[in-house]
Amino acid sequence: MRKLENSELERKSVEGFKESKKTPLILVLDDVRSLHNIGSVFRTADAFLVEKIILCGITATPPNKEINKTALGATETVAWEHYENVLEAITALKKDDVITLAIEQVESAFFLQNFKIDPSKKYALVFGNEVHGVAQEAVALCDGCIEIPQLGTKHSLNISVSAGIVVWDLFKQYHY
Repeated sequence: MRKLENSELERKSVEGFKESKKTPLILVLDDVRSLHNIGSVFRTADAFLVEKIILCGITATPPNKEINKTALGATETVAWEHYENVLEAITALKKDDVITLAIEQVESAFFLQNFKIDPSKKYALVFGNEVHGVAQEAVALCDGCIEIPQLGTKHSLNISVSAGIVVWDLFKQYHY
């Protein structure tokens, strides 16, 4: 077994990425404090051709040197918008017939492994603050919630890890 060289990976150019058909997912980050987490979500969004990221509240926006340390250029490929308030973002998405799903532990949440997408639909995944999660008002406004099952003592994952897990699972449903 031989590790592949970068030249063998068939990476898209920035222009090629922007012209590519996107996975119909939108990631909404609300009040995410960590610039590392924001950059990591950009990198995940790039890897899976996510349509765009919506940054809300105190979530920092590009250009930002600290975000770029983790994003490694993904802020140049992945489309993004900023809303002052996550409720405004969710309302706008719903007006565009996007199904909004909070990634949170709530009553009646779908466990990720049981959630099946409708491939004809577009979904927005709402991720919340590192300490407080998705705000109750945002949860109430969403069309539903997805929970990542966990068996350990913490029942809590880093937001960038959660985004990677959920995006990968839904990406597989769209593409495989």
